[in-house]
Amino acid sequence: MNKVVLVTGANSGIGLALCERLLSQDSEDLQLVLACRNMRRAQGACAALLTSHPKAQVALLQLDTSSISSVISAAREVKLRYNRLDYLYLNAGIMPNPQFDVKAFFKGLFSSNVVTMLATGAGILTQKDDVTSDGLQEVFATNLFGHFLLIRELEPVLCHTGRTSQLIWTSSINAHRSAFNLEDVQHLRGTQPYSSSKYASDLLSLAINTHYNKQGLFSSVICPGFVMTSLTYGILPSFPAFLWTLLMPLFWLIRMFTNNFTLTPYNGAEALFGLFKQNPESLDPQVKYHSLTSGLGNNYTQPRKMDVDLETSEVFYDKLLQLESDVRKKLKEKQI
Repeated sequence: MNKVVLVTGANSGIGLALCERLLSQDSEDLQLVLACRNMRRAQGACAALLTSHPKAQVALLQLDTSSISSVISAAREVKLRYNRLDYLYLNAGIMPNPQFDVKAFFKGLFSSNVVTMLATGAGILTQKDDVTSDGLQEVFATNLFGHFLLIRELEPVLCHTGRTSQLIWTSSINAHRSAFNLEDVQHLRGTQPYSSSKYASDLLSLAINTHYNKQGLFSSVICPGFVMTSLTYGILPSFPAFLWTLLMPLFWLIRMFTNNFTLTPYNGAEALFGLFKQNPESLDPQVKYHSLTSGLGNNYTQPRKMDVDLETSEVFYDKLLQLESDVRKKLKEKQI
């Protein structure tokens, strides 16, 4: 029986690398769904995958996780096409308007925290958030809430007696408890919405296991490490291409000291791909699975305990349920 795999944010970067790795393992026994906001780019990604794997079953799905109506419409389409969903990779994400603190960067270069700073962006990155047409903070909606609503909408194809389905979140090494506030889950009053949203996904994954394991749905979290993608290049958009080229040898050197520098989307997808081959019931819900690359270029996955607790995850889950109720109510009012 073919496995149905849906990947959000699949038209580039780590999402596309994951799709390529999945099809390289078994292109004939998978039904792969690329769920993307930009359909032109999605069509290009699909064409590239089919060129490499002409027998593959690859479908496209229009999905913008920052839009409530788009999420509901996409979920409706999935339920029309498929009676089950085996894997849902929650990979779509944004880091808008990143602000790079040059002074803190050069100060950090000569401190004992230089490797941590370069690997996580701690202390040198902030973002300016926007508001969606639904009145939600854009980073929160795109990275977290849109995915939460998608899961809720897809319950009929994710939860079945007698078989398991797996949710796999792309979190970040930048997911810090200090950036998250239960009294401000959308991060309206902060300057680190990306970090907050990624920590929120860690919390939500834990809560989902609490509420859905008995229905056969399991959730895990991965960290791709430091990867050179459009998100990374967007941190310093004014950097000319040659300067990024000059920095690469430094990044390769740093990888001799920290295995978090996976650098390429292929390497960053290691944990995503690795969990595809695992029995979801055997995975630890309080662990984040890290994609790592050794100084010699060998890829591997390592579980590391997350800085999360059940009490906080439950309170957060209840807040999301309340927000979902409010959002659905507003959506109905718009339609009347």
